[in-house]
Amino acid sequence: MRRRHGFGPRTGENQPVGEFAPVGKFGRMFPKLPSFTPSIESLTELGEAMNDSNPNNPEGDNVKVPAGYTYLGQFIDHDITFDTTTLQEIIVDPLALKNFRTPMLDLDSLYGSGPDTQPYLYQLIDPDLFLIGLTNESGTGIPDEPLPAKPNDLPRASSGLGLLGDPRNDENLIVAQLHLAFLKCHNKLVTGIKDGTIKPVSSIDRSPFEQARELLIWHYQWILLYDFLPRILDNEQLDEVLNKGRRFYKFKDDPFIPIEFSVASYRLGHSMIRAVYDYNRVFTPIPSPSRITDATLELLFLFTAKSGPQGATVPIPSNWIIDWRRFFQIDPEVNVGLSRKLDPFLVEPLKNLPNVPSPSSLAVRNLLRGRSVGLPSGQSIARRMKFKPLKKSEIAQGADGEVAAKHNFHIESPLWYYILKEGQIQGQGNHLGQVGSRIIAEVFVGLLEADSSSFLVRNPYWKPTLPAEKPGTFTMADLLKFVGDVNPIG
Repeated sequence: MRRRHGFGPRTGENQPVGEFAPVGKFGRMFPKLPSFTPSIESLTELGEAMNDSNPNNPEGDNVKVPAGYTYLGQFIDHDITFDTTTLQEIIVDPLALKNFRTPMLDLDSLYGSGPDTQPYLYQLIDPDLFLIGLTNESGTGIPDEPLPAKPNDLPRASSGLGLLGDPRNDENLIVAQLHLAFLKCHNKLVTGIKDGTIKPVSSIDRSPFEQARELLIWHYQWILLYDFLPRILDNEQLDEVLNKGRRFYKFKDDPFIPIEFSVASYRLGHSMIRAVYDYNRVFTPIPSPSRITDATLELLFLFTAKSGPQGATVPIPSNWIIDWRRFFQIDPEVNVGLSRKLDPFLVEPLKNLPNVPSPSSLAVRNLLRGRSVGLPSGQSIARRMKFKPLKKSEIAQGADGEVAAKHNFHIESPLWYYILKEGQIQGQGNHLGQVGSRIIAEVFVGLLEADSSSFLVRNPYWKPTLPAEKPGTFTMADLLKFVGDVNPIG
C-alpha cells in the first residue's frame, strides 16, 4: 500500500464540498443531499429482520478478520466520539450534537487529561505510570486449581467503577482488557525509555511520560491505518484516499465527526459481534477439563462495572483474564476466533438489549437514529460519489431483502443498512463495499492529517520501531506480544 506525500484534501473545481462544523461537533459530509426519513414502522420491521438466525454456522464467520478486531474498532471509536444524546431526542441538526471526545486519534480515552489534571489515573509514587488493578482469586473447572490474584484488571475506585479516561471502555470485558493492554504498553515504554532500551520518536528533551505517550500513539495510529482498516475496507478505496487524497470529507481548520460515519458506516462492528466467544481455557465452547461455561456475550457485559450489577463482579475474577491468542493471530498453534461477516445480520443477544428503553433491538435503534439525524439514503451517497448503486435485485435478496423491498428500500435504502448490504454483496461479507469503505477511509485519514502531532503529518516516512514479526511495520498482535501478557492464566 503506497502513501502519497502531499497531505490535506485535493482541490479542484469539481471537488465536493462538505459541511464545516466547529471543533468538538458532529457534522455532515454531504449537507446538500436530502434526508431519507421513512416511517418508524417500516424501519422497525426492517431492523427486526436483520437477525443472524444461525450464529454458530461457520459459513457466517469472516475468515479475514479475527474476533479481536471487533473490539479494537470499538476502542478506536471511543477514542474519537462520545455522543450523550438519547435516542428519544429528535435531532434535526447534527451541529447541535456535542462530541465530548476530541476527534483525534490521540488516545485521550486512555490518557485523559494527563497526570497533572487527572492524577487518579496514575501511580502516586511515579505519575509517569498508569495504575493497574488486581483481579480476585478464583477457580477453574478443575477442582482445587486456584487462580491467584493478578495485575490484570482495570484500576478501580472503591465503588468498583473503572478509573479510566473513557468509562465506556469498561462496558464489556474484551474492550476492558484491551484498554488494560494499552495501559501496560505505556508503562513498559516508560520503563524502557528510562533505562535506555527503548528510543523515543524524537530527541527533543521531554519527560519519559510524554516520550512514551507519543511513541504509543504513533504505533497505535499505524495499527489503525495499516492493520485494522485494510482488514475491514475495500482496499481500492483506502489506497485511493492515501495516494490521491480526500474528496468528500472537508473541514476548514478543525475536523468534525460526520454523522454519515458515526451513525452509519462505522457501526459496521455491530455486524461483526459473536454470540459466544472462545475467551480463555475456562470460558470457552471447546470441551476441556478447566472449562466452566461458554463466554457468552451476556457474560462479557455482566462482568464489568459499567454494564454488570454494581459491585457484584468487580474486580474481575482471575478466570476472566483474556487469552489474546484466541482473538488475534499471535500463536500459529492456537486457533484464533473469528468475527462474523460484514452483512445485514446481528446476533440474537443484540435483538433484546437489557436495561435500555424501547426499542431494545440494536438494529432498530441504529435505523431510527439514522432517521432522527436525517441521514441521506445509501443510493444517493453512492451516486454522489460516482459509484454505481447496488441493484434493486441485490438489495432484495434474502429474508431481510424481502422486508426491504416491501417498503421500497431496494430503491432508496437507510444508509446503515445499505452499507452492510453493500459489504455482503461487494465484499462477500469479508469487507465493506465502496460507499462504506470510502466514508471510513476519508474520515480516518482526514483525522490524522488534521492532527499536527500525528505521524502522518510530523513524519510521513516514519516506520514503527517496536519489535514486530515483520520489522518496519506493526500490528495489534505485535503490540500484545510486546506487552508480554498474552495468556496470564496459562
